[in-house]
Amino acid sequence: QVHLVESGGGLVQPGGSLRLSCAASGFTFSEYTMRWYRQAPGKQREMVAFITDTGYYADYADSVKGRFTISRDNARNTVALQMNSLKPEDTAVYYCNTVYDAAYWGDGTLVTVSS
Repeated sequence: QVHLVESGGGLVQPGGSLRLSCAASGFTFSEYTMRWYRQAPGKQREMVAFITDTGYYADYADSVKGRFTISRDNARNTVALQMNSLKPEDTAVYYCNTVYDAAYWGDGTLVTVSS
């Protein structure tokens, strides 16, 4: 059974940094693209970043390019999202995602950017 468990969220001041992590199990992690999504209050869920199976290629939403970095450790079945220069508009619940035999999501981790 596929499980995705996010961690690392919290309250941070504008301009600060957070590192999110997602622990994956139940599938061959190294063979699948991994994604981070976020959903702000009252808004649709949007993709923030993705990274391919080997980690060779990654891409980002325009709103986070140059500030966020996605990475993965295939030996530990984890994917991370380093978030720098955080803005209040980055406040959202952040979700880890993969598509295996279906789309799978974690429960999310809340990031609040506020002074």
